[in-house]
Amino acid sequence: MTSLWRDRRFVRYWASSAVSQFGDRVSEVAVPLIAVTVLDASAGQVAALTALAWAPNLLALVLGAWVDGRARKRRLLIVMDLVRAGVLLSLPVAHLWGAVTLWQLYVVVLLGGLAGVTAGCAWPPLFARIVPRASYVDANSKFSAARSASFVAGPAAGGGLVQVLGAPVAVVADALSFLVSALLLGRAPVDEPEPAARSGAVIPALLRDARDGLRYVLRDPVLRASLGCSTTVNFFTFLAGTGMVVLFADRELQLSPGAIGLTLGIGASGSLVGALTAPWLSRRIGVGRCVTVGAVLFPAPFALAAVAGGPEWAGVLLLGGAYFLVGLGVMWFDVPLNSLQTAITPDSLRSRVAGAYSTVNYGIRPLGALVGGALATTVGLRATLVTVAVGGVLSVLWLLPSPIPGIRSLDHDLTPAEPAAVRR
Repeated sequence: MTSLWRDRRFVRYWASSAVSQFGDRVSEVAVPLIAVTVLDASAGQVAALTALAWAPNLLALVLGAWVDGRARKRRLLIVMDLVRAGVLLSLPVAHLWGAVTLWQLYVVVLLGGLAGVTAGCAWPPLFARIVPRASYVDANSKFSAARSASFVAGPAAGGGLVQVLGAPVAVVADALSFLVSALLLGRAPVDEPEPAARSGAVIPALLRDARDGLRYVLRDPVLRASLGCSTTVNFFTFLAGTGMVVLFADRELQLSPGAIGLTLGIGASGSLVGALTAPWLSRRIGVGRCVTVGAVLFPAPFALAAVAGGPEWAGVLLLGGAYFLVGLGVMWFDVPLNSLQTAITPDSLRSRVAGAYSTVNYGIRPLGALVGGALATTVGLRATLVTVAVGGVLSVLWLLPSPIPGIRSLDHDLTPAEPAAVRR
């Protein structure tokens, strides 16, 4: 099998993803810190910020159907990169005028999230066209490794930039990353087939296409079980999303911005290790068992994070160690599961299935963030972290009776079942 690194087109798409991921990690530290340190936001307001960032996923079902009808999905990715760069640049501009407000933060994360969801629906058809089936796990591992590496270096860089430049100015790095990403995508053409023409009025046809994507997910036993598992684990882990972790580190552990970034970076090295070892583990124990192990290891270490404390160095090591294990579990879960989903989905439904899946899977995250804010306010941040661990581990119950644990490779009866009639 030819190495994907020899494919210039794959490398450009990979580099585009890698550079924008790095910028995102800076913003994930900087934006909550704008709320916490500049605007003195409460736990509920930080939770609302996280919820708004993920709320556009509730529209993914319809967005996926709309994207499926677009002929040039690569161009759509480029446009979404430019949109995200623009909304982020509004923060340092407002800062120069002394006009940054919590409402502006809400609008920025909402519009950025909407652009991200649209891009996420456009990506699966492109992935399937630039990566051969035999390389799905390898390719997902490489994309995930880049994302994981961004979690290692990005938060530390973000914390340092916030400490030196201030949080509003630090988000410029993320805006620039999206501009670079758009430039790389512009140099990586893909032969995209014209979608079939939709019949009937636009809105009814769009809703019908969205229904087809959701129906396929719910009827396929692999997709149905994976959706139940990932939705459950996403709900519980988002009780303590990134914003809440920043709040926990700042208020409970009294870590400096630089130490917060370092902590998240230490934890993220687990994601890098997990992404690099997921193909090996999938071959060793099987793709499905790798997913199952990851489903348990992903949420369980939040219980360890709950007991972090003591001097600053101890807080950094214990919280970072817990998040190292979380990151390891995330990648052992995500890499093989994303590959399974790609293998089981027919080409004609990729964006619609991605939209339907994201609506439920990611759409639950805003609810989790809001519930997490309420829990943190009423029972405290540490008790919330314990709830994450216990509830998240229960997500594995979706997988155990399904075909997933028995799937050893992508050649294990995973031929997509093309619908009898795919209407447009």
